Amino acid sequence: MPGAFLDAPGPPGYSVPMQITDTDIPGVKIVDPGRHVDERGWLSELWNPAVLEQAGLPLAFEQDNLTYSADTGVVRALHFQAPPFVQGKLITCLTGTIYDVAVDLRIGSPTFGHHVGATLRASDSQQLWIPPGFAHGYCSMTPDTRVLYKLTAPYDADSMSGLLGRDPALEIAWPVAAGDAIVNTRDESWPTLADLESPFRWDG
Repeated sequence: MPGAFLDAPGPPGYSVPMQITDTDIPGVKIVDPGRHVDERGWLSELWNPAVLEQAGLPLAFEQDNLTYSADTGVVRALHFQAPPFVQGKLITCLTGTIYDVAVDLRIGSPTFGHHVGATLRASDSQQLWIPPGFAHGYCSMTPDTRVLYKLTAPYDADSMSGLLGRDPALEIAWPVAAGDAIVNTRDESWPTLADLESPFRWDG
């Protein structure tokens, strides 16, 4: 049906190449995996290690996580794992829309405490690459949201930590009022940036 192509520009029978876009913080990147479109709809390669390596992102992943948020305004933030289980994350929104956030926690970094925020939609398949040394979180902007994490290290409970997502010092413009956000008890207990003892160092 004609509506099958509304999420991809142009007529059926063409390809949109992968694009990688720098953000305001070096190392954090928007990855548009591209699409192959025909009369049936489209196909997108969410992870092709050879293509990403050619584009300057030689990534190796050890674990995939899938999260589901039933409601709008679910905030899962902000999380990281300490060394030696530090994680890089490639984030894809599979259904719905999210506001995705990465906060630089590398002591000595010129952008320490700064963040990148990106709206990721299932309709366009864009991804956010978050390298090690960052805290990550997101807010669901639609109900029935599914998010895929590709992780460069496995989950380790003893290394798991976090940063308070509503810390005013971070100046994150979450798309939900604080009083309306759906947040679990653990995420409300994380320290602020001022109180955090970051395990990460900037290597220049």
